[in-house]
Amino acid sequence: MIIVTGGGGFIGSALIWRLNQEGITDILVVDELGSTSKWRNLVPLQWTDYVHKDVFLSDLVENHLPKQIDAIIHMGACSSTTEADVDFLWENNTQYTQLLAGYALEKDIPFIYASSAATYGNGENGFDDNHNTVESLRPINPYAFSKQAVDLWALREDLLDQVTGLKFFNVYGPNEFHKGEMRSLVCKAVEQIQTTDKLNLFKSHRDDYGDGDQKRDFVYVKDCVDVIWWLLQNPHVKGLYNIGYGEAHSWNELANAIFSALDKPTSINYIDIPDHIRGQYQYYTKADISKLRNAGYSKPFSPLKDTVTDYVQNYLVPGAYLEV
Repeated sequence: MIIVTGGGGFIGSALIWRLNQEGITDILVVDELGSTSKWRNLVPLQWTDYVHKDVFLSDLVENHLPKQIDAIIHMGACSSTTEADVDFLWENNTQYTQLLAGYALEKDIPFIYASSAATYGNGENGFDDNHNTVESLRPINPYAFSKQAVDLWALREDLLDQVTGLKFFNVYGPNEFHKGEMRSLVCKAVEQIQTTDKLNLFKSHRDDYGDGDQKRDFVYVKDCVDVIWWLLQNPHVKGLYNIGYGEAHSWNELANAIFSALDKPTSINYIDIPDHIRGQYQYYTKADISKLRNAGYSKPFSPLKDTVTDYVQNYLVPGAYLEV
């Protein structure tokens, strides 16, 4: 059995889809579905059982989890970069991960967890995933702080040769409908363009960047789960790894790809970055994926225009989910 926490969420459900492609269906889904629409992500997929996060943690503490666990893939977390309740994030993101890692290590179960490129802060210390850079990073929002705390803990406890942490960059793709304002720009843009024929992008509030020329490392969720599948086939690969395309593209480039996929002329309206997030705004991210490549992962990441077209035309416009 493979346990996927956050299995009803964005990357978690995409991972289940990828496992299903390999014929794996003995999957325990751990999540907190509540009144969200995450359940829709699970409808077209194959899995064994669903357990609420709180019940799962109770079973873990009481040692009542299934005896045969092949891997724990921990994608469950509050991923909102605007969440202000640090105590909640510490309990839900940091302590939850530490508890699961401890259990996996005790039982000799492979453990993969989601870190985040948000840990790099404003990028002043670069985007290098070497372990000797972890302590120099300075997160600029509570979410990133909660993720950085796990990486620091694993580093200081000498666990990074026993577990695998993935620093996801700007992930987009199918199965993110439930994320509300935390959906990718691609997802939100299609809705906006279909209604208004225009797209809002943030202005630049720095002289060294033009409006919409701020850059991100955008990576398709299908590529992300390909990496996780490879890691499951190569359990000797441990440590922190950037998961990104390896190139930075501007929001303007992304917008052009979206309009092209919709077969509409590009029309952009630039708006101010809201004051409450202006100080936390990243103007540039670019994953250094050389460490992942040196570890043996050789599959190319998909080009931006191709993946945007796939996402828009095959999932967003028809309102479809990943299915086997």
